[in-house]
Amino acid sequence: MWLLFAQHVYSNARLAGDKKGMIIMKVTSDMIHKELRLNGTLMRTFLSKSSEKKFKKMQKLVRKVIVGYKSKRIRCEEVTIEKTDGSELRLCIYSPLSEVRNVPGFLWIHGGGYAIGAPEMDIPYAEKFINAKKCVIVAPDYTLSTEKPYPAALEDCYEALLWMKENAETLGIRDDQLFVGGESAGGGLTAALTLYARDKGEVNIAFQIPLYPMIDDRMKTDSMQDNDAPIWNYNSNSVAWKMYLGDLYETKQVPKYAAAARETDYSNLPPTYTFVGDIEPFYDETLIYIDNLKQAGVPADVTVYKGCYHGFDAVSRRAEISKTANEKLVQEYVYAVESYFAKQK
Repeated sequence: MWLLFAQHVYSNARLAGDKKGMIIMKVTSDMIHKELRLNGTLMRTFLSKSSEKKFKKMQKLVRKVIVGYKSKRIRCEEVTIEKTDGSELRLCIYSPLSEVRNVPGFLWIHGGGYAIGAPEMDIPYAEKFINAKKCVIVAPDYTLSTEKPYPAALEDCYEALLWMKENAETLGIRDDQLFVGGESAGGGLTAALTLYARDKGEVNIAFQIPLYPMIDDRMKTDSMQDNDAPIWNYNSNSVAWKMYLGDLYETKQVPKYAAAARETDYSNLPPTYTFVGDIEPFYDETLIYIDNLKQAGVPADVTVYKGCYHGFDAVSRRAEISKTANEKLVQEYVYAVESYFAKQK
């Protein structure tokens, strides 16, 4: 989500039954990992209540603060491509400082509840991947729900994926090693995009990293119910889904490409790695998603970090548990580079 922006401006969950017998997840300070408590408390104060108006206001500030930021550790470029409807889509291209050939192409999708954010927020992820094992990262500045609801964001990400495949030689990437990843809503778009690409049959994806993904609009899991953890909670999630789905919200017509947890066939999806904290709202839906992939015979793994809230690795990057999570993430990425390939048709 808007984790980098938040830095600029600045387990054991207790389960209790309510009067109706519903399981409720309340998170108190002592349940948060000790390294994450201070930042968690501060962020909880700023982000405890959400609304469409607040999201729109936050997005204006995000654009002002983040867009245009460049790293000195990697090459940062951008291009504008024409979409099939004639409109334009900005893509940030991140690559090693030296010229590369035949490296993986990695479509990375930023988070922000589908409503907030910009590709520049996730430059720290790009630095980690590129410096661990050279690749070229394409990060789309996709249409947010503050502008248009689903399917605009998914369509933009798919346009970017097709562009990356079609321009593989120019970018210096190999088209049999196209990866997709993202965090939070970016993780949700990752999961949706791999479903969409599988079903359309135009692009074969070799590996995916949907970090703590936002994939279930029904919000019925135990870890979601009344979750009031820092950064992202039940309230912010419900507002974000309402904005993203528009007229589809709380209907039976929500497609799997909008909320990937609604899929029933997980076969022929790419190998997957993710991690998640055990006190955050997406804990259960992440584990269910990985289990569904495994049941379908897809190599998939998840690492659970105790006492960690949503996006802890970005909010508290200096914490040892965040370093551990990021080191594991990089290890899984390196393994994927060495192990997973998917030839294009």
